[in-house]
Amino acid sequence: MTSTASSDLDDVLEQVTSWFRDDYVPRWVSVGNGTSEEGPEFILRFWGCPLHVSTPQINMWVTEPQGVIELLEMKQKPLRDDGYTHTVILDSRVTVFHANGAAIDAIWSRRATGDAEIQRVAVHFELAKSDNGWRVFGIQTCDTTMSSLEGLWPAHHVDYDGSPGRQERSRS
Repeated sequence: MTSTASSDLDDVLEQVTSWFRDDYVPRWVSVGNGTSEEGPEFILRFWGCPLHVSTPQINMWVTEPQGVIELLEMKQKPLRDDGYTHTVILDSRVTVFHANGAAIDAIWSRRATGDAEIQRVAVHFELAKSDNGWRVFGIQTCDTTMSSLEGLWPAHHVDYDGSPGRQERSRS
């Protein structure tokens, strides 16, 4: 990779990290805890449509903006009912694929008054850059008790032998 390409990816990393940390998370939290003047429709500036969502219980495509808003409300209402005030990000990582594609993984500890944890969830967001900026087009999520992404979702390096009929794999 040339130094220009590396610099370009560093710029994308900064864009995506700032988008997530400085815009998405604070707005998600303030709408989620009811301290924002914004309503749930704010999410359409962050989550694209169609949007693929996968959990251990759900595997679906959300194809209409109203469905995206309803998905957010479905996620935030139980938290609000439990006194949700803020989120602590226990671990996160950003993977930049190229100038128009990235992924964000995070373990969120959603908290109530007194810093009591009411939910811990791991989330993987697939992002694409459009004319309207960065948008999530895929979400993988699961509840967890872990604090480390490496422990929860470790990288698995797989080597294939390359023969056409047989794909042996070895874990390293």
